[in-house]
Amino acid sequence: MSDIQKSVKYAISFKEQFTVRGMIIGAIGAVILTMSSMYVALKLGALPWPIIFVALVSMFCLKVLGNTNINEINVTHTAMSAGAMTAGGLAFTIPGIFILDKEADLSMAALFATVFGGVILGLIFTALIRKYFVVTKELPYPMGQAAAETLIVGDEGGQKSLTLFISLGIAAIFTVLRDWFAAIPATIMNSSLVGKGVYGGIWLSPMLIAVGYIIGPLFIGVWFLGAIIGDFGIVIGGTAWGWWDAGTASAIKSSLGIGLMVGTGVGIIVKGILPKAKEIFGPMFSKGAMSGSFINLRWAPIVMVILAFVFTIVCDMGIIASIITLLGVWLATSMSAQIVGQTGINPMEVFGIIVLLAAKAVSGLGHTEAFLVAAVVAIACGLSGDVMNDFKAGHLLKSDPKAQWIGECIGGIIGAFVSVGVFYVILTAYGPEAFGNPEMFIAPQAGAVAAMVGGIPHMTSFLIGLVAGCVLYCVNFPVMTLGLGVYLPFYLSATAFIGGALKFVVEKAAPDWDKKGTGLIIASGLLGGEAVIGVIIALIQAIQGMSAL
Repeated sequence: MSDIQKSVKYAISFKEQFTVRGMIIGAIGAVILTMSSMYVALKLGALPWPIIFVALVSMFCLKVLGNTNINEINVTHTAMSAGAMTAGGLAFTIPGIFILDKEADLSMAALFATVFGGVILGLIFTALIRKYFVVTKELPYPMGQAAAETLIVGDEGGQKSLTLFISLGIAAIFTVLRDWFAAIPATIMNSSLVGKGVYGGIWLSPMLIAVGYIIGPLFIGVWFLGAIIGDFGIVIGGTAWGWWDAGTASAIKSSLGIGLMVGTGVGIIVKGILPKAKEIFGPMFSKGAMSGSFINLRWAPIVMVILAFVFTIVCDMGIIASIITLLGVWLATSMSAQIVGQTGINPMEVFGIIVLLAAKAVSGLGHTEAFLVAAVVAIACGLSGDVMNDFKAGHLLKSDPKAQWIGECIGGIIGAFVSVGVFYVILTAYGPEAFGNPEMFIAPQAGAVAAMVGGIPHMTSFLIGLVAGCVLYCVNFPVMTLGLGVYLPFYLSATAFIGGALKFVVEKAAPDWDKKGTGLIIASGLLGGEAVIGVIIALIQAIQGMSAL
């Protein structure tokens, strides 16, 4: 038994954990967090886990209402966080449709069927694999453990929640001044570097600095190393030495970054899934597996048949690709659970790429339909990673997994509606040309998916990155963030690096302050404040645009 479990003195009933007020708070939080997560994912190409943020918000709200308990708080924040990763799965894939073709047509019915289907599949498979990864194998799930510790410490008082909301307000005011009144510049660029094809400078963004702080100095350092390799090595160095021209340099940079990220997914399969395939998947075929879970899943096969029909007809995938998608989600959610449990990283779009490549290999998928396949998988994997973190926290705190799972259903379904709505708001406000634009919504993961669908610009570099990514992952190098750094514009990586450097300084100069989690709380507030205001500004602009028609 862990120290966290020893500190939980009692268990309480389902009705005391799963409450109406908790679900109302969770639902409202899910709406806000889904909106902000869509903005963050499109703008930065990174989506830090929201679990600490929502744990503190849930604790603050329920303590204000009074007569709460740690498990009610835990179930409430479980519902609140589900929409974030639903939004991430959408943002990391679907914008690629417009990156590839600015004139592409995507119906809301097809998009909603895709997002809703991914949510339902993610919920089904995480219910099946929870026991293996959380209870039997006892994977660490670092973010889940951090959430459990936060809730226990939070019982001591409400100062942390106050700090959170103050930092959120500061970031919100800064964003309004920068993006609405233009009183603060958005970026500071080095014109000489821009002339050489490198977006050299920094983005004045509390949100991105917060991302760097939350990710930490190790991973952000590797991310920045990737930026140096991509921009100063390949683009500036390669062209200066006469190895290639500027256009080729850009193709090599992006292809290498994509290859490293996809290679990470291959490494996960080779190292984490294939050697343990019987252990992971075997229990799902055992007698009574569907009914022996904490939730009765005898209805799940019927739902999957219905989803296959919906994917075939509404999303126009075709029956073969629809079946491949369902099987791919089954494999990919297990991959997601494994890597999140071990490292806290969830490369959901990479899993989507792997499955879309399999579907394209055996069927005549069109470009738009290929993106929908990737989106179903990415959304299911995003939700899977979030659910498994929450299940880990619940296991430590002795929460009822059924209460958590139902809360996750509520949050995930809300996230499906809100994420589709926000996507169309952004599309209406800024137009399809905004996606893939470094100055608007870079959406690098969606760009990687677009490259796989439309054709890798430099195949040799992609294959080098693929092999290197697989090998480096197998030797425990954080290669996913290296690939992200190679792919992203330098100014985003440089700003994130500032946050990672601040985290390093705090760890060394003020270790006691760092252990209390104050820096993490401030970072969560900065991230949430800018992201929410960014969505609100987009919403206002979309309304203004529609009014002018």
